[in-house]
Amino acid sequence: MQTKILWADDEIDLLKPHILFLESKGYSVATTNNGSDAVEMSQKENYDIIFLDENMPGISGLDTLLKIKETNSAIPVVMITKSEEESIMEEAIGSKISDYLIKPVHPNQLLLCLKKNLKGQSLIHQKTDSNYQQEFRSLAQQIDYCDSIQEWIEIYKKIVYWELELAQDSGLTEVLVSQKKEANDLFARFVENNYTDWLIHASGAPLMLHHLIKQKIAPELPLQKTVVLLIDNLRYDQWLVLKPIFSNYFTVQAEDVVLSILPTTTHYARNAFFAGLMPLEIQKMHPHCWTTEEEEGGRNNFEKELLELNLNRIGKSCKLGYYKITNLEAGKRLVDSFNQLATNDLNVIVYNFVDMLSHARTEMDIIKELADDEAAYRTLTAAWFEHSPLLDMVKKIAKMGAKLVIATDHGSVKVSNPIKIIGEKSTNSNLRYKVGRNLSYKEKDVYAVRDPKSIHLPHSSVSSEFVFARKNDFFVYPNNYNHFVNYYMNTFQHGGVSMEEMLVPFVELLPKK
Repeated sequence: MQTKILWADDEIDLLKPHILFLESKGYSVATTNNGSDAVEMSQKENYDIIFLDENMPGISGLDTLLKIKETNSAIPVVMITKSEEESIMEEAIGSKISDYLIKPVHPNQLLLCLKKNLKGQSLIHQKTDSNYQQEFRSLAQQIDYCDSIQEWIEIYKKIVYWELELAQDSGLTEVLVSQKKEANDLFARFVENNYTDWLIHASGAPLMLHHLIKQKIAPELPLQKTVVLLIDNLRYDQWLVLKPIFSNYFTVQAEDVVLSILPTTTHYARNAFFAGLMPLEIQKMHPHCWTTEEEEGGRNNFEKELLELNLNRIGKSCKLGYYKITNLEAGKRLVDSFNQLATNDLNVIVYNFVDMLSHARTEMDIIKELADDEAAYRTLTAAWFEHSPLLDMVKKIAKMGAKLVIATDHGSVKVSNPIKIIGEKSTNSNLRYKVGRNLSYKEKDVYAVRDPKSIHLPHSSVSSEFVFARKNDFFVYPNNYNHFVNYYMNTFQHGGVSMEEMLVPFVELLPKK
C-alpha cells in the first residue's frame, strides 16, 4: 500500500523537486500552503505522516500541530523549521511532534525521516531479532558450560535483557522461552550440587540474603541516613522496568543480583534477611521469633525484633524505624506522616504489593487477563508503581537526602508443568516446595533434601524432609488432580529453585542533587 504524506508549507512551490523525488520513491504526496487547509485535509483523509512548516502565515505551524492532534493524536507529525531556537523546539516537542528537520532539507534526509518514523519500530525489531539470533549460539554455550554462580547471574541478566528487547510478536520469543527453560533446568541442578557448600564454606559463597544487612547496609550506619525499601516478591526483570522511574529522583550507586535462600518464600527468606541468619539459626537463637510450618499464626511477625537483634550482634547502634505496608490505606498513611522518618538513622519499609499482585493473578480472573504473560506482568507492575503511594514515598526519600536501598526476599516463576506428589495431611500447601514426613514423589522430578539441617532449615521431626520444585514445575496432589492443574497452570508461584525466584535485585541509590 502506498504511503500517503501531507506536506504543508507556505513555500510549497519551491519544494516541487523534493515532492517529485518522494513520488519517484513510491510515496503519495498531497500539498497545501497554509495551516487551515492542512487541518481540514487531515480530517478528511487518512495520511500516514504530515510534514509541517513551523513558520506559516495565518495559523502557525505549532497551532496547526495542536489542531491536528486534537482529532488525530496518533499521526506522526514532522516539524520543518528555519529556526533552531530552543524555546520553539521545546514547545514543538512538548506538543508531541515525532521528529523535526532544519531547512534547507535534503531529499535523503526526508527518506531517513520517513523510514525512522514509519518503519522505525519494524526496523528496530528486525535488528533486535538479528542480534539475538547472532547471540543465541554464544548464550547456549554459556548455559551448557556454566560452572559458577557469577556466570549464572550473567546468563540470567542476558536472558532478561532479551526478554525486554524482543517484541512480543517476534518469532524468536518462543525460541528465547525454550532457551530460558533449558537454562533453568541446568541452573536448578547447579544449585543442588552447590547450595550446601555455599552455606558451609562462607568464603566461597555468593552474596546471599542473610549477608546483606551486615555486608551492604550496616557499614555506613549511622553516618549515612538510609531507607531500605523491601518490595516483597520483586523479580530482577520487574526492577528493570521500574528503574527508569526511580532514575528520575535517584542515581544508581550499585546494582547487584544476589541469591535468595531456599525455600524462596517470605517465611524463610525475609526472616533470614532481617535476622542475618539462616532459618535454623533463627530457631535456635531466637525460638520465640520462629513459627514452624505446623503452628498457627503469622510467620513474619518478628521482623523488626530480628533486625534489632541483628544490628546489636554486629555492633551497630542506630535509631530505627520499621513500617510494613500491606494495603493502599496503610501506604497513604505513611506518606502523610513521612516527616517522622527524618529523625531515624535507618528506616525499613516492607511493601507487599508485588506479592499480592502475584497471588491476585492466581485468584482473580481480571488480573489473569491483565497479566496474561511475562511482559504484561511487568507492565502491570510498572503501572501500579506509577499510581501508588510508594512512588510518593520515593519522592519524599529523595527530598530527605537519604540513601535508598531496594531489596526483596525472593522472586516468582510462571509455572506450567504439574508434578504429582503425595503427603500427609500436615504437609504444607505451597506449590513449589513441600516439607513433611512420608512424602512420595519421583526422584528425578525434584530436589530432595532429606536432612534439612544440611541446608540450615528447621524441621519438626527426625523423618521430615524438604522437596523443591525446579524450573517451571509445580506440585499437585493426585486427588482432584485436573481441577488443581487447571486452576494453577500459568500462575506465578515461589518457593522452589529457578533463576526468577533465587536471583534477585539488590540496588543502592543516592538522591539526585
